[in-house]
Amino acid sequence: MESKTPARGLYVAAMLLSGAGDALGYRNQLWEYCKSGPQIHAELQDLGGLQNIRTSLPDWPVSDDTVLHLATGESLATGKLGEELYDDLAARYVTAMSDMEGRKPGPTSILGTSQLRPGEPGGYRIPFNPSATGCGAAMRSMCIGLRFPRPSELSLLVAVSVESGKMTHNHPTGYLGSLASALFTSLSVQGVPLEQWGSLLLRTLPLALEYVQSTDPDVERHLEVWEYFRESWERYLSERGLLQGSGPVLFPSSYGAAERDAEYQRWSLDGWPGRSGHDAPMIAYDALLGARGSWEELCSRSMFHGGDSDSTGVIAACCWGALYGLSGVPEGNYSHLEYRGRMEAVAESLHKLAWGEH
Repeated sequence: MESKTPARGLYVAAMLLSGAGDALGYRNQLWEYCKSGPQIHAELQDLGGLQNIRTSLPDWPVSDDTVLHLATGESLATGKLGEELYDDLAARYVTAMSDMEGRKPGPTSILGTSQLRPGEPGGYRIPFNPSATGCGAAMRSMCIGLRFPRPSELSLLVAVSVESGKMTHNHPTGYLGSLASALFTSLSVQGVPLEQWGSLLLRTLPLALEYVQSTDPDVERHLEVWEYFRESWERYLSERGLLQGSGPVLFPSSYGAAERDAEYQRWSLDGWPGRSGHDAPMIAYDALLGARGSWEELCSRSMFHGGDSDSTGVIAACCWGALYGLSGVPEGNYSHLEYRGRMEAVAESLHKLAWGEH
């Protein structure tokens, strides 16, 4: 059964709040590199709390996450598909890297974009990278779910999220993070209950594997490291009681900022929570499950923690916006964002492409 047409305002909220989640979690490098959630919460109170924060330049720029997410969205907004889309995506990722002053792009994104050759046959493909496990693909792919939100478009969502992810993070742990972020955003648009998202991700992984097996010339290297992403998510969903896609969700009895830091650390690949392709969407999903309709609680859980807090925030906030709109969000958190106009334009274009003139 196809989804009913969502309000255009939900697309605008998804894009704007993704930028807000990035800017809040980043805090001009101060919070992305802070290892202590309790310290971030204390500093937040010193600033007057979330209600008092106006995310505007110069103190609250967006990071590389939003710059690359906009590159993805603006490419999708052209309406291109297939090889034409992939070449356009590659070109926009290369161009986006010239807008990274003070935004702290990851080394894998820098390397990957340097290897892209847009305009050449197959120039959007780069070699397999055994260390490309980071979250750089996951944090820029949410809008793929806005472009392809229908259940009947799942194969397109898989193909575009995997191919775009591989343009910098050509490793399953990296590009499956791209798939997770895109899928979760599409499920937000569809209004699928949160408790089902993780199990639906697991059910989508075989489609991704089939796609990689049918398109990648170096498939054996992918197969050797494929299971880490799936096993990590199975373990997380088992602990939350959600492996079968039904609740209630099981959280630890004590789950404040310090406890979440410890939990997120346990999920991490390299000791930096949210830095990897599997755990950036995982922390975002965990935050959405715990926050429900509370923006403040979402920020507390997804943006104000020790670790890669802008990348987890950009994913969680995009999904939250698609679910709930701007209701309950302090206007200052999003109304003066850097690149706000571009975010709104992407939202309008993707809504029209996905749903026509409805």
